[in-house]
Amino acid sequence: MTLPTFISTRRSRRVPQEKSTAPISPTPSGHSPNNDTLHPSTSTVRAATRNRLIFSLLTSLLFLIALVFLILVELGNTAAYHAVVGSIYFLKLDLSHIIPQAVPQATLINSIARTLGLHDFYQVGLWSYCEGYGNDITDCSKPKTLYWFNPVEIILNQLLAGATIALPANIISALALVRTASHWMFALFLTGACTCFVSIFLTPLSIYTRWATFPIALFAFLSALTTTAASIIATVMFTIFSKVVHSAEGEVNIVPEIGIK
Repeated sequence: MTLPTFISTRRSRRVPQEKSTAPISPTPSGHSPNNDTLHPSTSTVRAATRNRLIFSLLTSLLFLIALVFLILVELGNTAAYHAVVGSIYFLKLDLSHIIPQAVPQATLINSIARTLGLHDFYQVGLWSYCEGYGNDITDCSKPKTLYWFNPVEIILNQLLAGATIALPANIISALALVRTASHWMFALFLTGACTCFVSIFLTPLSIYTRWATFPIALFAFLSALTTTAASIIATVMFTIFSKVVHSAEGEVNIVPEIGIK
């Protein structure tokens, strides 16, 4: 009687072992689950994110290039003796022959104006203006936040300190436009440079999580928007200012030049 009992016990112990060795049924997709699916290896993760890594690094490189040009805009026209910085300006006014030749003794009057302190040209930058004789910059004003260029005030201070003059209505309107637009241009260029700098380091974070892609894209769009808006304001503002100066050619001989760089 003991033998059958012993055999049945052995059989009952073998049943779980036989079930455990049964083949694993495939998943609904037709593939058997494996450990790589649940816990991917480092090489698998790298292969899956390789394209995102390449594009994020390329984007950071483009942000770096853009930042270099924005820094040149920020530093342009702030140093009198630096060739590169001194050649970057928004507008240049040539006053070397401010009195038209049609006026009697125009050459003598121009030389007197130069002796009194009027310079041959004035260049407008984001922070200040520079002045000089011939093709050489001799001095630049102290950089100022939210700077705007007022040529009438500069000319009067250098020729007749403390003097006032009645300006035509179109000149007054142009100066008011320049002041408002210059403040916006200054703020937008500075914001564009700061957001561009931060975007260099934010962009590579998109390879770690897709959730970071959308806010990083919004931040990059803000950088592009502020820089583009500042460039458009500068172009439109100084183009209008240049046309206003051209309209006064009969009274004074001032030659405006838009800074191409």
